[in-house]
Amino acid sequence: MRAIWITKAGGPEVLAVRESADPTPGPGEVRIAVRAAGLNFAEVMARQGLYPDAPKPPSVVGYEVAGEVDALGPGVTGLAEGQRVLALVRFGGHAELVCAPAERVLPMPDDLSFVDGAALPVNYLTAYHMLFRVANLRPGFRVLVHMAAGGVGLAALQLCRTVPDVVTFGTASEAKHGVLREEGCTHPIDYRTQDYVARVRELTGGEGVDLVLDALGGRDWKRGLGLLRPVGQLVAYGFANLSGGERRSVRRLIGQFAGVPLMTPFSMMNHNQTVSGVNLGHLWSRSDLLREELTALLDLWEAGAVRPRIDGVYPFEQAAAAHRRIGERRNIGKVILVP
Repeated sequence: MRAIWITKAGGPEVLAVRESADPTPGPGEVRIAVRAAGLNFAEVMARQGLYPDAPKPPSVVGYEVAGEVDALGPGVTGLAEGQRVLALVRFGGHAELVCAPAERVLPMPDDLSFVDGAALPVNYLTAYHMLFRVANLRPGFRVLVHMAAGGVGLAALQLCRTVPDVVTFGTASEAKHGVLREEGCTHPIDYRTQDYVARVRELTGGEGVDLVLDALGGRDWKRGLGLLRPVGQLVAYGFANLSGGERRSVRRLIGQFAGVPLMTPFSMMNHNQTVSGVNLGHLWSRSDLLREELTALLDLWEAGAVRPRIDGVYPFEQAAAAHRRIGERRNIGKVILVP
């Protein structure tokens, strides 16, 4: 099989498409012939050497795929060879073949394309888990979504539309505001020309918001805490501020870690605030939870409530261009890789 290898930490030029050994499904595993795979900011950071969970290079990353069942390991029931499926995988998804535990493999609706199917597992599951499992989104909430034009951001905006009277604030460059409005964002904010904290305070009469979804990290976590009104919650689910170019910068790492706010139970209690963390890569032991939420997302897709917005589809040979697209923050929605 062919796979996209990260040969060493560095810029997009370190990616290489190589022939690799076909994986063999073990007990309880399914081998999938990949037709489309999602590319996430996490994998871009893995290539830069900034994602601690990623395998050390040389390695193949990729968390989500859509394709067809190619082979079944011992003990697998309920799935058949040739069946169209989507899956969460623990790396290895940027390849023509990948194995995954059967409990993290779900049949795809017949009218769901492989490209759209590959856009659902990570971005939409992350957004769904944050909004409905962690934050218990309710009617009338005010929600600040950072990186709102990215895959998770647009998924969060679409999911917020399923709850009445939710007011959303989305940070993105001004050129992306039209798309944010199409996806239901109440107040797009250009973080490049506006102080988003001051703008949110202005729009809320100084009260702030109920929920901040923050994949930025560092100093922005502190700013987000300051925007919460009583009983508000900040959900941290990434540290994109660590990445400021195509390569790792030690100076940037030190500066961003120095900006992380000190949070204690006393401060949370006195301010009536909650801080939560979400990392799907550390939820593999809760396959029951992930499967339940992914099934709910497929139901929402079939009801027409969510629709992935695809920024671009890149063949494996153009993986470097796909990485640059995300690394330069130019994507609007999901970037997909196809064999």
